[in-house]
Amino acid sequence: MVERLDPSIQRKEGALKVAYQNYPVNECENLASLVLQSASAFGQRTAFCEKRDGVTVTYSYARLGTDVFSLVAALSARGLVGARILIAGQNCYHFVLSFLAVTAAGCCAIPVDHAADAEAFEALAKRTGAQAAILSPDFIPKSDRLPSSVRRFSFADLDDLIAEGDALSVDPSALRLPEPDLVAAVFFTADACRGVMLSHRNLCFDAAAVCKMVEVRPDDVFLSVLPIHHAYEMTCGILVPLLSGAKIAFSEGLRYLTREMKEYHPTVLNCVPYLAEVMYQKVMAGIRRQGLEGHVKNMIRVTSAILPEKAALAAKRRAFSFIHKSFGGHLRLILTTGAPADPTVMRGFRKFGILAIQSYSIVECSPVAAINRDRFYRATSAGLPMPETVLDIYDMNEEGLGEIRVKGKNIMLGYFDDAETTKAVLKNGWFYTGDLGFFDPDGFLRVIGRKKNLVITASGKRIYPEEIEALLNENKLIAESLVRIVPDRSAEGVHVEATIHPDRVAVAALRDDNPKQRAAVEIRAAVDELNRILPPTKRIKRFTVSASPLPRTPSGRLVR
Repeated sequence: MVERLDPSIQRKEGALKVAYQNYPVNECENLASLVLQSASAFGQRTAFCEKRDGVTVTYSYARLGTDVFSLVAALSARGLVGARILIAGQNCYHFVLSFLAVTAAGCCAIPVDHAADAEAFEALAKRTGAQAAILSPDFIPKSDRLPSSVRRFSFADLDDLIAEGDALSVDPSALRLPEPDLVAAVFFTADACRGVMLSHRNLCFDAAAVCKMVEVRPDDVFLSVLPIHHAYEMTCGILVPLLSGAKIAFSEGLRYLTREMKEYHPTVLNCVPYLAEVMYQKVMAGIRRQGLEGHVKNMIRVTSAILPEKAALAAKRRAFSFIHKSFGGHLRLILTTGAPADPTVMRGFRKFGILAIQSYSIVECSPVAAINRDRFYRATSAGLPMPETVLDIYDMNEEGLGEIRVKGKNIMLGYFDDAETTKAVLKNGWFYTGDLGFFDPDGFLRVIGRKKNLVITASGKRIYPEEIEALLNENKLIAESLVRIVPDRSAEGVHVEATIHPDRVAVAALRDDNPKQRAAVEIRAAVDELNRILPPTKRIKRFTVSASPLPRTPSGRLVR
């Protein structure tokens, strides 16, 4: 059975057909068309808002369209046609404007991590053969080492460039739009080892596919918190709302998140699972602190009995308005990516009237390959295949587990300047992800972990570190864990070790004179209990407790 399928749908004939029904969306084949279409359709509706010198500044869809094509004209007048252009800065309007103008001009955008240092930036510019760079003012000093052949522009220069382009009186409708299969952008993977070339078709198709599976409304407000140089934020945090006429509010950083939620009243939040977990833990800590556990449990029971689910969610939002207030009062949807989310957290948010669903995203798939539908989902799953996208389990074992491979219009063109690696992962239209997973009986994808993390023992037994981590993390006292497979001289040749970071809130809630000592005893008991049900090769031989959160990549993955 599915996690939750609206009972009003279940009573109808062809329940799955309704659940799989796509939401309507106007599709485009290039980013220039997307800008033109949205500017025409949504006109004076607010597209972006941000803080500048303490003042909230807004930009309409019409303004976005005018700015993009005026900047296209200015870049073209400077001979930057087909150029590779670096873009570096924090999440803001000028970053999006630069990205859309560069791609609409038929150039290739190369988003850069704002945290990159001068040496890394210089190396990236040389590696990509960039001819220009558009940078935020605070990033300009990091560009001093660039060759003089690389033309530099500051975000502060964009207004002047737009004025120059506007004076050229170029009619956007008369411009030659980029071919769908032209490289629009090169997104570098988290370790900066590989540059993923994504076409206009890739990005537009993927954004539209997300809109088909999850309803995005013109009155939605997206709060942009994920790094904008990542493909996920550009697709799901920028292009998805632009296709739908929604508003995007730019966060100044996670430390301002609470204030910004109350100020911008977001309805949709894209985030990594760790942020969702922190938000949920704060909610639960507040409930315990106020002694409301019994009241909350009763209200969850009452509101969960309401049918259909849409009415139940509305009732929950009213019943738990004191919780919603801390998120700005209007948050209805949380989309997580980057790593498997804690099912308890996903279910917990839904109990309070906030739909929380996860996706399976990988840069090479532009980046979403699977996502839970908002009417058909599972808390334990990475989702269902995207429309017109095929997911397959390759080299499947007797348990149905194998390597996930993907075929569709969202598959990258290849890796930048790396034909050998491209050839290794792209075969006959299939992209081999390197991730291991399986489909459950209802077609939901479960991702187990990276193929490269799989360890096969001397006797042929398979050990998946992520699988053991997921079992450990089910304990309420464990916030996160990292499992390592360590070589030894045993018959199997390896043993399992773990680093465990306790849940600070759960530890504080222990009724004991020394909660930390009690937590250590409880965690030891949890490990012992888990070892009793695990096969010998997967049992945890030793573990350490870390007082600090475990290191993670910017995309939320554990650093192994």
